[in-house]
Amino acid sequence: MTGQTAPAQPGAAISVDVPAKINPHLGVGDPRADGYHALSTVYQAISLHDTVTAERLGEPGIKLTISGEGAGTLPHDETNLAHKAAKLVALYAGIEPDVRLHLNKRIPVAGGLAGGSADAAGALIACARLWEVEIGDAELHRLAAGLGSDVPFCLKGGTAIGTGRGEELTPVAAKGGWHWVVATTDTQIATPECYKEVDRLREDGIGRYSSDVNAIVQAFERGASADELARLLVNDMEAAAVSLRPQLASLMHGGLEESALAAHVSGSGPTVLFLATDVKHAVALARRIRMRGGARSVHLAHGPVAGPAA
Repeated sequence: MTGQTAPAQPGAAISVDVPAKINPHLGVGDPRADGYHALSTVYQAISLHDTVTAERLGEPGIKLTISGEGAGTLPHDETNLAHKAAKLVALYAGIEPDVRLHLNKRIPVAGGLAGGSADAAGALIACARLWEVEIGDAELHRLAAGLGSDVPFCLKGGTAIGTGRGEELTPVAAKGGWHWVVATTDTQIATPECYKEVDRLREDGIGRYSSDVNAIVQAFERGASADELARLLVNDMEAAAVSLRPQLASLMHGGLEESALAAHVSGSGPTVLFLATDVKHAVALARRIRMRGGARSVHLAHGPVAGPAA
């Protein structure tokens, strides 16, 4: 998914579509000296996406506007990751920023789908193109990693192994595609809160570090069926997310009763992913999950898809 280039003149605009991410495998290790947890994860970009538009203001400043998901609750100031990304590109180029950023959000907010990281990735690409800043892949990755652990993957999309705190990427050549029903809830879970709960549960002997990604990576590489993939999904944060928000268990069980191949908490939650056999099954499954209630919204998605810098 790439944006279109345009002359960097006042009023000129660049729009970039940036996909959400899921973690079909999310292994969480012990806290590191820097406070982050060691991760062994597999990312996949899915078709839910935000659109980031960067427009020249013609005067110094960064103005941020938001429509769609979370428009009334997300910050519009320098605390927003997209705002930080625009400022970072300007600092890298040694220029005064002059941009109006608009986020048209379709990715559910605070749902473990990396919507904020996706917006940051989109802002990096859009602003670099708008201001005609040449940034090599290595430097772009460094800037992205400075913004957040998921931002480097959101630049690339597709499928990849993530290590370190998630920012060290190894691409995976996935064959085929998989269909998901994405169910959001009315609750939220802050990622740091979920990590703390992972640590607390492990002190009580609950959970372990699922560091080995080989089985699921090989499944993606050979284009495994959805039935096989369903048996390989792992999320070390799932027990913590359910512990913090017990209502997730009801949503997950309900989806399984309605024929989902698997129910999988997305990242730190509270969004739940239901794996479907194919698009026809996904459409029927989404309808049945909506009818049961318990989900704030239900979306159809497929993956993998490319990212804005692919």
